[in-house]
Amino acid sequence: MDPLAWLYARQGQVKPGLERIRALLARLGNPQEAYPVALIGGTNGKGTTARALAAILEETGLRVGLYTSPHLVDFRERVAVQGQLLSEAMLLALLEEVRPHAEALEASFFEVATALALLHFAQEGVEFAVLEVGLGGRWDATNAADPHLCVVTNIGHDHLEILGPTLKDVAREKAGIFRKGVPALTAAKGEGLGELKAQAEDLGTPLWVLGEEFDLEGVEAWEGGIAFRLRLKGEERPFKSRLLGPHQAENLALAAVGGRLLGASWEAVARGLSRVENPGRLERLPWPGGRELILDGAHNPEGAWALREALRFHGLLPAVLVLGFSREKDHRAMAEALGGLGPVVLTRYASPRSQDPKALLPLFPGALVEEDPLKALEKALALEDRVVVAGSLYLVGEVKRALLGLPPEERWQ
Repeated sequence: MDPLAWLYARQGQVKPGLERIRALLARLGNPQEAYPVALIGGTNGKGTTARALAAILEETGLRVGLYTSPHLVDFRERVAVQGQLLSEAMLLALLEEVRPHAEALEASFFEVATALALLHFAQEGVEFAVLEVGLGGRWDATNAADPHLCVVTNIGHDHLEILGPTLKDVAREKAGIFRKGVPALTAAKGEGLGELKAQAEDLGTPLWVLGEEFDLEGVEAWEGGIAFRLRLKGEERPFKSRLLGPHQAENLALAAVGGRLLGASWEAVARGLSRVENPGRLERLPWPGGRELILDGAHNPEGAWALREALRFHGLLPAVLVLGFSREKDHRAMAEALGGLGPVVLTRYASPRSQDPKALLPLFPGALVEEDPLKALEKALALEDRVVVAGSLYLVGEVKRALLGLPPEERWQ
């Protein structure tokens, strides 16, 4: 079997526990011990925070590895060194090296992907690695690495069937990345923050909280993205980013403070934040005839509300929404957040995990249904010059693949 097909065949397995990933890494020589690591967990904003922190550390002169998930178009997006994706030849070589050990241990897709990334970073001589946590934290494969910095961006309503049922339960699982004496950062609020604080106190983890140890002020839109001011230890610094959405200021603030705790200068922080990008998160694509496509992976209620606020904040309405959700999500809460913004076209992505768009019609009265995402785009563009594709990163990825002339990928993880 083709190595990448072999890897994809391991999707859909969720096996709690760190025994397999630790055993797999041990067979590979424990590559995660060759460099310091930051773990970036939370419900939303992990990818942005991870990418921003990596950019800041690169600006300090470090050789940085970045591991994120999921990918949008190409699996290689998950693993980068100095912003450069590993080549196809490197990916195949790594898979061949990891495969016999993974098969012996019955490792899952995400465990293999994580081991592959950590091994690549060691082979490439990275001086620091930033790892985006996948699901939860306590039993996530990335947690096999011992971090020098931990981040839990926020606590929201996602994967409650695995991590819940309450936000307190979710927070407890996310806090599983905390370590004694290792600084941790969060922008969480309410019940989630309360549990993170309790876990940090029990573990002896110094926890820096947005709104307490550091703060944001003056978040505003500018032509290229957002601007904000960050206060830390009596200092106040202005920053600009090309990312859209006021919610991104929190993620960027976490990365900025994380960078400072790891020794980055304010100048390195500013350079990193000014250039960070995160495809598929309020990503604007020009369309022929002066029209525009906006791609956003909002896939849970908090993400949907953030999208709603961002569209209004940046004056990106009116628009038509092309929406497709995963089956296990809270569709009613998503509909409440996204309803009333404009006409809706319901669609799906190429996976059994995708919800049947016809089943969503009661939540979006008057919506059109088109199962093929590209045809859904065509219907939407016939109604309005701006179209927003949202509801799942898998849907966003499928649309991007289609625009590049690539076939759909069956996606689970």
